[in-house]
Amino acid sequence: MVPLNLNRAIKEGARFVRRLEAESGQKISDCNQCGKCTAGCPLGFAMDLMPNQVMHLIRVGLWAEVLESRTIWLCSHCAVCTTRCPRNIDLARVMDSLRITARREGRIGSERSIALFNEIFLDSVRRYGRAHEFGIGLRHNLLTRRPFKDSDLGRVWLRRGKLKLGTRKIKGAAEIDRIFSEVERTEDGR
Repeated sequence: MVPLNLNRAIKEGARFVRRLEAESGQKISDCNQCGKCTAGCPLGFAMDLMPNQVMHLIRVGLWAEVLESRTIWLCSHCAVCTTRCPRNIDLARVMDSLRITARREGRIGSERSIALFNEIFLDSVRRYGRAHEFGIGLRHNLLTRRPFKDSDLGRVWLRRGKLKLGTRKIKGAAEIDRIFSEVERTEDGR
């Protein structure tokens, strides 16, 4: 006989997988753990869980560990994992869905700085249609209470013309607004 706690954990894990599959549009159970996603990940060196480990942990019901990992926040959505997957799983979309779920459930934990950067970056893209590097860096440093972090590097970039103090909206700003509105509707489940 299966203990009640284990039975409940199995049911919760199955519900989580179904919800994640619905939100990401990906079949998690199709992953055969070949490791090609991990082998190609340019940020794997900084992750606490490798991409194939994320998929494995989700499948075995240890989704809380995945939601509290730094990996989901470090994923840059470069889609190398997606391109390399022989099972055609868009792991980058799974990572996006995991970030949305972690934010919704308040499971940001020790990766608050990374989650904050993610939010500031997206806000910059929404406002201007592009990343305004100076504004992103300044806002992140102020909100993390490290106002002079990387200031020596910033001065060098400014002097070389690699960093601009101001920026303007791109011409297709209405299209950017439409994309963000669509994403918000999708995340809210409308």
